[in-house]
Amino acid sequence: MRVNNKGNGKRKWRLLMLIPVVLLVIVLIILLPWNYFNLTAQPHPVQNYAEAVQRIDSLMASEGSGMNPLCQVQFMTHRAKTARAIILVHGYTNCPQQFHDLGQKFFDLGYNVLIAPLPHHGLADRMTEALSSLTAEEMIAYADETVDIAQGLGDKVTMMGLSAGGVTTAWAAQNRSDIDLAVVISPAFGFKQIPTPLTAAVMNVYGVLPDAFVWWDTVKQANLQPDYAYPRYSRHGLVQTLRLGFATQASIQSKPPAAKKLVIVFNANDTSVNNELTAQIVKNWQAQGANLSTYEFPASLKLGHDLIDPHDDNQNIAVVYPKLVDLANQ
Repeated sequence: MRVNNKGNGKRKWRLLMLIPVVLLVIVLIILLPWNYFNLTAQPHPVQNYAEAVQRIDSLMASEGSGMNPLCQVQFMTHRAKTARAIILVHGYTNCPQQFHDLGQKFFDLGYNVLIAPLPHHGLADRMTEALSSLTAEEMIAYADETVDIAQGLGDKVTMMGLSAGGVTTAWAAQNRSDIDLAVVISPAFGFKQIPTPLTAAVMNVYGVLPDAFVWWDTVKQANLQPDYAYPRYSRHGLVQTLRLGFATQASIQSKPPAAKKLVIVFNANDTSVNNELTAQIVKNWQAQGANLSTYEFPASLKLGHDLIDPHDDNQNIAVVYPKLVDLANQ
């Protein structure tokens, strides 16, 4: 019996050639973002002020009894439609109280102001695990609902958000033509500890692993202030924020933002979010012809990531608030 060594050798060679191809496919699968398609806007704008108030009343009624009173929907109204309305979107694990003082400044300037809690935020139980249920779809529904309502609150609508609220605002700016100005502050498109090329991989891996809750401050833990914000975060919740960010980035590759104007605000001292990734997204927006400007708070101010909340240890609202008001009114 003759053994066809030549045939066996060819098969072994083909298998050896196939191994790097398979490895390359595996690497690409891990490095490319998963499951960010089919995230689309569903606008149903109100027609007048009265309808806007009705929708706000419905939001308030849906909050339930478990909310921290400081974290419920905050609606600062001049009791009629004004020239300008602003939506303020708080950061991940915080709540509307984060933006209360800044919202008051806009109200004093004649704005109607809407500050609504992101889904699963603002509960009185600070150790809640509700953030495990957060989805990008819910963040989109939140953006649509607040922008819909704002159409009845002001002739011109501004949306301003920080961190995860910045990503939500960026998504809305990309998809909603009824936003006149979007102010995106330190958006959490990625995180400084994660190299930009690995952001999608981290999202993919943590998305399939069981959820875990991590203390923002491993020393203070549950004693972390302010006492209306959650002291720990859900990794799955962060994954969903990244997922919404990748959906926004994918849309930018094919079309300009729908919003009439964007302002992207950087904090040079930010140790949490990936400013380099945000800068690349800004370039992609500009390549699509976006009406966009940027501003950076200098590192010398030593601002923390949360440059909005007056209770943050590293805030300087005496500098930050006037600048943000100025950017919103330029």
